[in-house]
Amino acid sequence: MPLKGKIALVTGATQGIGLAIARALADEGCSLILSGRNTRQLQSIAKQLGRKRVTVLAEPCDVRDEQSVSDLFNAVRRKFRRLDILVNNAGIAHVNLPASQLPARVWSDVIATNLTGMFLVSKAAIPLMKPGSVIVNNLSVAAKQIFPGLSAYNASKHGALGFTNTLREELREKEIRVVALLPGATATDIWDVFWPEAPRKKMVRPELIAQAVVDAVNLPAEASVDEISILPSAGVL
Repeated sequence: MPLKGKIALVTGATQGIGLAIARALADEGCSLILSGRNTRQLQSIAKQLGRKRVTVLAEPCDVRDEQSVSDLFNAVRRKFRRLDILVNNAGIAHVNLPASQLPARVWSDVIATNLTGMFLVSKAAIPLMKPGSVIVNNLSVAAKQIFPGLSAYNASKHGALGFTNTLREELREKEIRVVALLPGATATDIWDVFWPEAPRKKMVRPELIAQAVVDAVNLPAEASVDEISILPSAGVL
């Protein structure tokens, strides 16, 4: 178990891919910091994962808010003093609407969560990370593809890919690896927002995405996977 004793932070850890990654990291022996907006869910999940005999710290955080992110990392410093793995997973979608009909408040909330939040969390995490550490940014295939009706989501993910690629180059000298995770259609509750009737049985299970993340993080420090793209065998839905 090469990850045993490593310290990992997962944002958006209460459901979907984030929860699957948190469980997979716990199975590998990682100590965890779980963050999200729902305090009750965080505490419940922390209790579940704590049964795996790993240390779990549940810290509510709104990644859109710089003070909330600062509070999160103050807690990380008090408990662990370092960070080995960061999984920027927090993200939201929006109803399927053309740009001409999308409310500005919805646009702002999606960009703030999916892009600005990733920046704020990464900025706060880097000082706690040493050579060999890993940052995994969950982006979605929407970072490279266009889906009409999802202008804010597409824009946030395209921007997040640009940020991820820039961060990777900036951190090479520090030997901190940065991975872009681009999952295709994955069977999570996010589909309830813009396509409730989506054929989830044809989708990738979150656990498979989580295993791919663990495999990438498990690579020796001198090797890195820059990008992970996983699609359902049924293709793009």
